[in-house]
Amino acid sequence: MSEANEPVEQTRDELEASVRAIFKAYDVRGLVPTELSPKIAREIGRALVATLKPDEVAVGRDMRVSGSAIAGALIDGIRDGGADVSDLGLVSTDALYFAVGKFGYPAGVMVTASHNPAAYNGLKICREDARALSLESGLAPIRDLILAGAVPPAAVNGGRGTVQQRDILAAYADYMLSQVNAGGIRRLKIAIDAGNGMAGLTVPPVFARLPVEVVPLYFELDGTFPNHPANPIEPENVAALRQVVVEQGCDLGAAFDGDADRVFLIDERGGLVGGDMVTALVAVKMLQRSPGAAIVYNLICSRSVPETITRLGGRPVRSRVGHSYIKETMRAEDAVFGGEHSGHFYFRDNWYADSGMLALLTVLELMSEARQPLSALLAPLDTRARSGEINSEVADPAAVMAAVERDYAAAGAEVDHLDGVTVNFPDWWFNLRSSNTQPLLRLNVEVDDPARLTARTDEVLAKIRGAAGSPSR
Repeated sequence: MSEANEPVEQTRDELEASVRAIFKAYDVRGLVPTELSPKIAREIGRALVATLKPDEVAVGRDMRVSGSAIAGALIDGIRDGGADVSDLGLVSTDALYFAVGKFGYPAGVMVTASHNPAAYNGLKICREDARALSLESGLAPIRDLILAGAVPPAAVNGGRGTVQQRDILAAYADYMLSQVNAGGIRRLKIAIDAGNGMAGLTVPPVFARLPVEVVPLYFELDGTFPNHPANPIEPENVAALRQVVVEQGCDLGAAFDGDADRVFLIDERGGLVGGDMVTALVAVKMLQRSPGAAIVYNLICSRSVPETITRLGGRPVRSRVGHSYIKETMRAEDAVFGGEHSGHFYFRDNWYADSGMLALLTVLELMSEARQPLSALLAPLDTRARSGEINSEVADPAAVMAAVERDYAAAGAEVDHLDGVTVNFPDWWFNLRSSNTQPLLRLNVEVDDPARLTARTDEVLAKIRGAAGSPSR
């Protein structure tokens, strides 16, 4: 495979195909250099300036092997467009969002492919106040300008933007600690799996100022991911962390993804803690600080999440899956916090941006106040059983969803279409929704009686496969 900084000769048709492929619902992402090349990154930089018209752009990158070449080309393109660049260097995605919000940048770009394999890279783009761009809110015009061949020519005669280096790590650590009662966090022992990703850089300056013993796993920045993929939502990728937590008697474990904006927790027994349960836990603390506040959760979360929010006097607000929808809903509802089953946690006082670091610190604050282990805090919240996300390949996702919906509506279920199809019964429910990029249906099931989980899940999967007309996987 070619190195990322080697030129990739593409015809105009090939370039257009690559651009169409890499602009996803919420970001830009693709294989390097066959889909996302330095040449395309430079075009995106120029198109970004022409579309958003910022006078300065903050740019950060993660530790991927192709990161330097892609970020360098992007910076050149932004400067070609006439805007200045503040180069933040190696940072986490939540640190990039912090910088844009805190220092007032009109735009920011994080060069990362998050949890994808090493051969991928991408761009997460935001406007002022860390407002993330999606296809519906700003990515499409950037893409379309490139596809039309209408990107303005590079600035000349002194019109090119400047670039300066800026180190934000200390300011980021200060801010994260300012958002919790850092002085109230007691002596705890926690294992943290950075997955050779950016948490290896951001965790040390934050935890150096806390009375917490950190057992580090894979803190060395290495974009080849030599130990395991940087996707902690998959149980096999946190197996080593679970073992360390139990063997070394840790109070909890935390696993970050590659760009360190998401976090997944392990309790002191080595048990996996779902993102929805972390949402419920963090909601407890946020409602202590802001009684009666709105809290947003996505519709894949357990019914226990809105029940917990309501019990504590808060106002639960249900949202579609995806950061752009969560953040938009949070702003509209003035919500203090939002959470997703996928390990994304959003905070109003963090410019509505996601931060796995802030979620982890909040849980440590709760544990310190309660003087209880994590499993004990979770016990009254985590009373139901969930399937996790199960993917099925089908040729016509819309037709299959419609067929499954008809069957359950005829059986008396309540159905809604906030995101895909959600089918509700008094003692169980499921959601079925399409992938944005593949012919897949994603199924999530929750039951009140854990003994019924397998039967209910198999029941829905059988209907999916029957409607598809052939075995799915």
